Amino acid sequence: MKDKNIRMQTKGLNVSYGDKQALFDVDLEIRKNKVTALIGPSGCGKSTFLRCLNRMNDVVDSCKIDGDVLLDGFNIYKKKVDVVLLRQKIGMVFQKPNPFPKSIFENVAYGPKIHGLTSNKEQLDELVEKSLNRAGLWGEVKDRLEDPGTSLSGGQQQRLCIARAIAVTPEVILMDEPCSALDPIATKIIEDLINDLKKKFTIVIITHSMQQAARVSDYTAFFHLGKIIESGTTKQMFSEPKLKRTQDYIAGKFG
Repeated sequence: MKDKNIRMQTKGLNVSYGDKQALFDVDLEIRKNKVTALIGPSGCGKSTFLRCLNRMNDVVDSCKIDGDVLLDGFNIYKKKVDVVLLRQKIGMVFQKPNPFPKSIFENVAYGPKIHGLTSNKEQLDELVEKSLNRAGLWGEVKDRLEDPGTSLSGGQQQRLCIARAIAVTPEVILMDEPCSALDPIATKIIEDLINDLKKKFTIVIITHSMQQAARVSDYTAFFHLGKIIESGTTKQMFSEPKLKRTQDYIAGKFG
């Protein structure tokens, strides 16, 4: 029987780039309206795993994927899946803010226009305002919507990218180290935002900061050398990890 609390799940996920295997038999459950943090040293497979969740690896010719990736019980790697629609359901926020070379308004309006989510200008204006509000940015940009997205500060640009991701009403938001290029104040704003967004969305975040993982996530998965070493609730993982390797990584003894 399907567990309604599980939004995504991977079963026996193996990924190779040419002759090099990057992930080995990864099984992980991602719970609905929770934040799941992926931790582990650089090159351990976290980003490869994250990109499997919305088929971003499809653009890499040498990439070969085996196993199942399920969204609400449906395998997203079936042949007839519309990848554009899939990525509407599973949005992505990258490490470095990457606003389009367009106005603040157009950055947010672009996705809804392409997917035909609104039928008139009034609805589009409303959706843009709602998305910027959700991303905690409306108050700062409402009087300058025609300014370029690139004119914003780094932290504001990252929130603009989050507004852009949520404007197409996804079910899951993937975040690849969304705060690594930001100062502590901007980081705190994004972390508070993540905490608020999980009421509506399921979030998977890669972070190198153990403190950030402890602050923002409900569940944590520790990757090492392409495998999940341990996963569980963040509270359990950080206070009583079952394995010494997990304990050593969280304590900063390697990484």
